[in-house]
Amino acid sequence: MRSIGEMARDGGLSVSALRFYDRAGVLVPAWVDPVSGYRWYEPEQLEEARLLARLRRAGVPLADIRLVLAAWAGADTDLVRGLLQAHLRRLELGLSDARSEFSTLRAQLDRRETDPMTSLHTVTARLSVPAQELAAALDAVRFAAGTDAELPMLGGILFDIEGEDLYLVATDRYRMAVARAQTAGFGGPRTQVVVPLPLTDAMRALLTGKETVHIAVDGDRVTLETGDRQTSGQSLGHEFPDYRRLVHLPAGRQATVGTAAFREALETGPVRANETREQDGEPYDLSVLRVTENGSVIVCDDGDDDSNNVAVNREFLLHALTAGARDELILELAAPTAPVAIRRPDDEGAFSLLMPVRLEN
Repeated sequence: MRSIGEMARDGGLSVSALRFYDRAGVLVPAWVDPVSGYRWYEPEQLEEARLLARLRRAGVPLADIRLVLAAWAGADTDLVRGLLQAHLRRLELGLSDARSEFSTLRAQLDRRETDPMTSLHTVTARLSVPAQELAAALDAVRFAAGTDAELPMLGGILFDIEGEDLYLVATDRYRMAVARAQTAGFGGPRTQVVVPLPLTDAMRALLTGKETVHIAVDGDRVTLETGDRQTSGQSLGHEFPDYRRLVHLPAGRQATVGTAAFREALETGPVRANETREQDGEPYDLSVLRVTENGSVIVCDDGDDDSNNVAVNREFLLHALTAGARDELILELAAPTAPVAIRRPDDEGAFSLLMPVRLEN
């Protein structure tokens, strides 16, 4: 018998993926210890794990993976060949369509880049911010920053300075967080700069007191000073997406939740294990939520298929609750296709958004 760790190492699947496919009924361990819950696999299941890993890397849907595994050992291979060929045709057609659309988009981008109005401009700004406010704002958005090397403009936090407000914004496409801090000493036009994560983390490390800190932006250089300590570095040479266009959400139903109790409900409550969802190549759990008639939020069971249910990445929601840093938070759920908003009751300028996940049913 192989332990789950040995099966992960030899089969090419992570431990979390094996747990996911167990819950989904795709690759079920031969024995589960009734006391510890530890999973054990028979030797012949190694070939299934390796086959599953290949199908997963090829992007085969979960429904097809089930059929391939069920038919793989049989004498009649027509079903397996048919499923693989159909998936390959879908990929080829999708790639052909994508190439055509991307060609058009690249041409449009080339035209935009020749327009001098779209080029980055040199900015200079000086402002003061209370250290505690800036620390709280950084803590509220850091979790949502991107790490995809193909999208370097999302690998930082946007500092958006306008009037007496400093908005901090981070997004990795699947979630977005916005926080606000009060400033003084800035009298120029609205200024934006994207500060890379290593620099924002260095800034956060200096924000340990109650003093006022000073931020300076000189072209592509950003500096934070507090007392006799300083950290500085280059900003990212990319424009950040217009986040203000992303926060205009359809009106939804709001519910106030006790953060600790709601976290416990998520961590111990049901998840949708029969859905195929991957984030950066790893499957993840879905929590399905609904605001009830009495204004409370419930975590729905597997069999609950109410049309108002909204599914989200459970881990992302837990991160957003932690970053909210309040005993109570407001959840706003609109349509199943609209982002879920997590808001602070005492600060309308600080919130996070989570992209919903479409349920197969």
